[in-house]
Amino acid sequence: MDTVQIILLALLQGLTEFLPISSSGHLVLLPKFVGWEDQGLAFDVAVHLGTLFAVLIYFRADVMRIVRALLAGVAGRGFNADAMLGLHVGIATVPVALCGLLLGDLIDGHLRSAAVIATTTAVFGVLLYVADRFGQRTRKMDGATFVDALVVGCAQVLALVPGTSRSGITMTAALARGFDREGAAHFSFLMAIPVILLASAYQTLKLVSEPVGGAWRELGLGVLVSGVAAYLCIGWFMRFVSRAGMWVFALYRIALAIVIFALLV
Repeated sequence: MDTVQIILLALLQGLTEFLPISSSGHLVLLPKFVGWEDQGLAFDVAVHLGTLFAVLIYFRADVMRIVRALLAGVAGRGFNADAMLGLHVGIATVPVALCGLLLGDLIDGHLRSAAVIATTTAVFGVLLYVADRFGQRTRKMDGATFVDALVVGCAQVLALVPGTSRSGITMTAALARGFDREGAAHFSFLMAIPVILLASAYQTLKLVSEPVGGAWRELGLGVLVSGVAAYLCIGWFMRFVSRAGMWVFALYRIALAIVIFALLV
């Protein structure tokens, strides 16, 4: 890949990973629109690592509190609210991890078409708007329960299908459970940490038989660009969503679905 292609794809990954508009759908569609060859597994791993670093750095205070609280709980000093949040993030990760292992190859082989992406983009955009518009938005993230974690975690499984959006479907489920916008977004972003970590580790294992050769500069650039873009995007989104809500992203998804149906289906 040339430098322009690397930067554009890494920017796209960084900007869409944490917005409720589907990063995987955009990464599948952009090469189709402009006629680029597939960027390859190594580059996908690199840009996902960039977004992982971004969310870890942005929520570093939360992550440290959760880790310390979990260690204290395991040591027998009790599980406080931070420890319970960590447990809920873990519970929410189990369904998508299991389904990813069992169904990942099937999904990659049969559900990456433009028609599927357009359909999921539109349908889950409408559901995002409905959950945001009619959800009670009275609950805070620190009031999450085991049932909340399980419901949001099961919803996250749908994000394995391109066009759904991991952040979008988890925020939709959290809003439907009555959480406020900030809590829904915060929980979704914390859930991204183990999911991206596990997905990157799984894809890295595949790279054992696919050496990257001398592409380290390109991969490093992908990590850097996607990481910076994701970090800035998280901060912007947390400020924006509390004021404007999700309707902008729902409208974008519907408009994008119309374009996909018109040009690629």
